[in-house]
Amino acid sequence: MNLEKVSSMGGINMTATAFGKGTGKLRRDAGVIGLLFASTTSMIGSGWLFGAYHASKIAGPLSVWSWIIGAAIVMLIALCFAELSTMFSKSGALVHMSHASHGATLGRLWGWMLFLSYAPVPAVEAEGIVTYANNYLPYFIKPDGSGTLTGMGFLASAVLLSVLALLNMLAIRALLRVNNTVTWWKIAVPLITVVGLIAASSHWGVWHAAASTYSSQGMFTAIPAAGIVFSFLGFRTAIDLGGESSNPGRNIPLAVIGSVLLAALIYVLLQVAFIMALSPADLKDGWSKLNFVGSAGPFAGLAATLGMGWLATLLYIDAYVSPGGTGLMYITGGSRILYAVGETDSGPQSLTKTTGSGVPWLAVIVMWAVGVFFLLPFPAWQLLVGYITSITVLTYGLGPIVLMVLRRSQPDAPRTFKLAGAGLLAPLAFIASNLVIYWTGFYTNSVLFLILGAGFVIYALVFHIVQKKPAAEFGWNHITWLLAWFGGMWVLSALGATGHGFALVGFWTGMILVAIWSLVVIWFALNSSLPAEETGEVMERMQLGN
Repeated sequence: MNLEKVSSMGGINMTATAFGKGTGKLRRDAGVIGLLFASTTSMIGSGWLFGAYHASKIAGPLSVWSWIIGAAIVMLIALCFAELSTMFSKSGALVHMSHASHGATLGRLWGWMLFLSYAPVPAVEAEGIVTYANNYLPYFIKPDGSGTLTGMGFLASAVLLSVLALLNMLAIRALLRVNNTVTWWKIAVPLITVVGLIAASSHWGVWHAAASTYSSQGMFTAIPAAGIVFSFLGFRTAIDLGGESSNPGRNIPLAVIGSVLLAALIYVLLQVAFIMALSPADLKDGWSKLNFVGSAGPFAGLAATLGMGWLATLLYIDAYVSPGGTGLMYITGGSRILYAVGETDSGPQSLTKTTGSGVPWLAVIVMWAVGVFFLLPFPAWQLLVGYITSITVLTYGLGPIVLMVLRRSQPDAPRTFKLAGAGLLAPLAFIASNLVIYWTGFYTNSVLFLILGAGFVIYALVFHIVQKKPAAEFGWNHITWLLAWFGGMWVLSALGATGHGFALVGFWTGMILVAIWSLVVIWFALNSSLPAEETGEVMERMQLGN
C-alpha cells in the first residue's frame, strides 16, 4: 500500500477532504496505544451502564462469575484473532481471513454478516444515551416500562448518530487522538464508581439474599441476555484498523489481548460494587424483580439513592461519553469492513472511496444510514443487544476455523504472534462461540438464521440465475459446512428450553450436544477448505495489495 507521509504539523491532514478525490488508500498512523484504546473504548460503552443491573436480575450474585466466564470466552476467541491479525494486517481484515481459508463466496458472505453485526452498535449506543437522559428529560422513552423510544427519542438518537459520523471524517490519527482522551475518561469513571459505591454502602448480606430466586443456569444465560458478551465484542476494532497501524505485527496482538484483560477487570469490579450497593429491601421480591428508584439508569439511580449526588451527576455525564465513544469507534470499524467489502468486489467498489486524509467517507455515510434504520425495528436497548450478540458471536466463530485451516495449509507463513497450544485453544474457542449462541435461545436464533438463510438464497439466485455464472465458481464444496453449522445450531436451540425452545433436552445435555456438534463442524470445515496452493496464492495477492 503506497502511503503518503503525514504532515510535519502533528501528522494530521485536515484540509484534504474533497469527497471522492482521495487515493483510495488508508494511512498507517495508528500506534499500539491508539489501537489498545480503540478496542477498549469499543468495549466500555452502554454495556457497563446497564449490564450489571440486567445480569443481577438473571443470575443474582452468580453474575460475577458470568462476567468472568464471558471474559474467558472472548479471550479464547481474541487469542485466535491475535494470531490471524498478524497474517492479515489490512483494514477490514476479518473479511480477508475467510476469503483465504474457504474462498471468495465465504469471504463475501462473511463480509456482509460482519457489516450486519457492526451497523446496529452505534444505534444501540445512541439508545443507551437517550435512555439514561430520560431520567431528567422524560421525553425520550415511553412511560410503560418497556424502554421503547418515543418519536422524540428516535430523533435524538438519529442526531447523535450524525455527530458520530461527522467525527469519523477526521483523519485516522486525529480520530484516535480524540478517542485516546475519551478512553482515559471511560476507564476512570467506572473505577471511581466502584470505589464510591463500595465506600458508601457495603451490604455483605446481599450475597446470600433470596438464594432461591437464581440458579447456575442463569449464570450462563446471563452471558448473552444481559449484554455481557456484547460488552466485550469491541476487541475486534484493533483488528479492523490493522491496515492503518504503523507496526501491525506487534501492535494488534498487544491491543487485542490487553483490551480484553483491562475491560474484564473493570466489569468484574463494577458487578461486585453494584451488588454490594443494593440493600436487602431491594431484593424483597427476589433477584428477577430487582427494582429501585432510578433503575432506568442503574448506577446513577443507586448513587442518588445513597446520597452521592456528585457521583450521579458524573454518571449522567458519562452516559454521553461512554456510549458515544463506543459508537464512534464502531462506525470507524464498520466503515473499514465496508471498505474491505468493496476491495474484495463483495460490494460496490465505490465503498473504497476515501477523502484526501484517507477516510472511507462513503462507507461512513452508509454506516450512519443503516444505523438509523436499525432504530426502527429495535427501538429499545435490550432488543438490539440480543440481536447484536447472536450475529457477532456467529461471525467470531469463523476465527478459530480459519486459524486451524491456515495452521495446516500454511504452516510456514510468517506470524509475528503465534498462539501456543492452538491445537487445543482454537477448538475450545469454537465450542465456546457455539455455546453462547445456544444460551441466547431459540427465538433469537430463529430470527437470526432466517435472516441469514434468506440472504444466502438471494445471493445464490443472483449468482446462478441473474449473473449466470458457472456453479464451479460459486464454491459450493467450500461452504456446505457453513450451512450444516447454522442448521445444526438452529436444531439444537429448538431442542433446548431457553428462548421458547421445545425443552426436549435438558440445559446441561444441550451444552454437551453443542460441544459434540462443534467438533463435527470443525472436521467438516477443515476438509472443505481451499487447497493449500490456492490459499497461498490468495494470501500472496493480499500481501501484494497491501
